[in-house]
Amino acid sequence: MRSSPLPQHEFLADAYWFTAYGKNVEASCGHHGNALLSRYPIIYQENEDISAHWLEGRGLLHCVLNAGKTMPRLHCLNVHLGLFERWRKRQLAAMVARVEALIPPNEPLLIAGDFNDWHRKGHRYLCDALRATDVFTTVRGAPARTFPSFLPFLPLDRIYVRGLDVRDARVHYTQRKLRASDHAALSAELEVLPRPSHPLPER
Repeated sequence: MRSSPLPQHEFLADAYWFTAYGKNVEASCGHHGNALLSRYPIIYQENEDISAHWLEGRGLLHCVLNAGKTMPRLHCLNVHLGLFERWRKRQLAAMVARVEALIPPNEPLLIAGDFNDWHRKGHRYLCDALRATDVFTTVRGAPARTFPSFLPFLPLDRIYVRGLDVRDARVHYTQRKLRASDHAALSAELEVLPRPSHPLPER
């Protein structure tokens, strides 16, 4: 099968989705990073370098979506954190600092990605610092187990939200021959509430 000349995120988006991509690592064989596909226009995007060590190039892709005239702006953060806890602490602190500095408390926030946080220390820190909730803890009582995909027992991947109503959350498994990743995929059904007729005051 002939490979597509388009980058992977553009190939998946086709002509129906808006896309953003933050390149984190480039090598002789190609590059990789974080990507976001959205049905809503992406009105802002920035990929912040949160690498804690030269061995691991890590980025935080921050996008703002325009969900419609009656809806507040939706902030989406896409991350893949480091393998070692001391690196993740620095990366989580950078994420919290960015949210506090750039995202108003009355605008909804979604954070998703591979947190490599099997001991759930980062989970507790993030929930407390940002007043965010894990969608699977809300629906199922505990973070989803996603790794390895053929027999998942580690909760590495998360979807956190703030200012959004969680309607449902699911883990998606595939047959071994169809598996495209060593992680299971996550999805959540969320509701964005229309903005009030009188905007909330900024803190």
